[in-house]
Amino acid sequence: QVQLEESGGGLVQAGDSLRLSCANSRRTYAMAYMGWFRQAPGKEREFVAVITWRAGRTYYADSVKGRFIISRDNAKNTVYLQMNSLKQEDTVDYYCAADGGPIGKTIRGESDYWGQGTQVTVSS
Repeated sequence: QVQLEESGGGLVQAGDSLRLSCANSRRTYAMAYMGWFRQAPGKEREFVAVITWRAGRTYYADSVKGRFIISRDNAKNTVYLQMNSLKQEDTVDYYCAADGGPIGKTIRGESDYWGQGTQVTVSS
C-alpha cells in the first residue's frame, strides 16, 4: 500500500523559494514514477513535473520549466519539488502522485496514488 504525505507548503512572497516534500510513508516499495500536480479552485488539476524513480529522468510543464526542480531521495522514498522565483499565479494546492507507469499515465493525471495536497500561497 502506498501512502503519500506532502509537506512544505506555506505563505511566501513573490520571488521567494519553497521546497515541497512527498514521502511514501509506508516505505514498502518505490513507485516507478512520482510527480507533482497543482490545482486552483474551480480548475482542472495541472501537471507540474514528474521524475522516473530508477533513472531520475525529469519532465516539466512549460509553465514551470527553469523555475521548479523535481528530485528524489531513494533511501527516504521521498520526492521533492524545489520552487524558485515564485509568482502569484503559483498560488494553488499542490498534489503528489505516484504510479507504476507508463509515464504518460502519470503526466495525464491518472496516477493510482495521490497525496492530500499542500497549499502554497505567494503574496505580492
